[in-house]
Amino acid sequence: MIDKIENIKADVSAYKIPDAETLEQFRLKFLSRKGLINDLFEDFKNVDRTQKGTVGKALNELKNLAQSRFDTIKEKLEKESSKGSSIEDYTLPGRTYNTGTKHLITQALEDITRIFERIGFKVAGGFEIEDEYYNFDALNTPDYHPSRDMQDTFYLDSEGKGKSYLLRTQTSPAQIHVMQNQPPPVRIISPGKCYRNEAISARSLAMFHQVEGLYVDKGVTFRELKGTLDYFAKEFFGKDLKTRLRPSFFPFTEPSGEMDVECYLCKGKGCRICKYTGWLEILGCGMVDPNVFVNVGYDPEVYTGYAFGMGIERTLMIRHGVPDIRMFYENDIRFLKQF
Repeated sequence: MIDKIENIKADVSAYKIPDAETLEQFRLKFLSRKGLINDLFEDFKNVDRTQKGTVGKALNELKNLAQSRFDTIKEKLEKESSKGSSIEDYTLPGRTYNTGTKHLITQALEDITRIFERIGFKVAGGFEIEDEYYNFDALNTPDYHPSRDMQDTFYLDSEGKGKSYLLRTQTSPAQIHVMQNQPPPVRIISPGKCYRNEAISARSLAMFHQVEGLYVDKGVTFRELKGTLDYFAKEFFGKDLKTRLRPSFFPFTEPSGEMDVECYLCKGKGCRICKYTGWLEILGCGMVDPNVFVNVGYDPEVYTGYAFGMGIERTLMIRHGVPDIRMFYENDIRFLKQF
């Protein structure tokens, strides 16, 4: 197959393209769906596994060469055509340019931030590289918890550093940093990127965005947590939205819960998106575990608090009915222009 690729590469380089008609013939022969290069990609699946690396590299080089030659000659022919036109029609409409917009995820982060700022939350930054203490130990995550395994977390080469460093798996470490440096009351949200060693699929990514929230003071109750989350859900998804809380478990909260919203597709009747439950989970939450307060120097006999965290991409999938989480990062202009 390498010989076939080299022969086509030589043909691409030697192909004479004096005009637009010949350029189109070049495109049809090499770059179209029925062209020679596409046929090679179809045959690639039959290549022996030991040869796939070499053949794949050669195939990509061939495609890039053909595309580069096509683009270069097309640009040259267009310039020559414009130079040959000496008459301009000033009555024609002027050129229009598309205005840029913020990415859907950026818009969502700003919307969520504004919603919580209206009820007194401040934004706290964090670090995308953390050590195990802030990402796990201070958050009451035991050594045997599966989230600490290599297959779930991206650990960094920390040899000789004295600590084990990793790409944070959640934005919760920002809460520990804030509580260590600020006495109660604390009322913050922490938006940012997180990383987990996940298989890429329609429902999961290895890099994603989260927003964590924390409120600590004297006499904070679960009832306040429920009211805060219900307020957020109705502001973000719509006033008519139905929500519910379910019991759950997280190492850093006790009791813990998860909030569901009514499925956007079936309106609660049950479908494949909601696994025929009528509900979609949007966030985890709970009352801060007393052990977390001890780790940051707060007296758990005096202070109580609640925490919550949500994944932005999955929340947006529910909000806008997006079927595949990968669409947020494919940069398909047809998708992005809808928002």
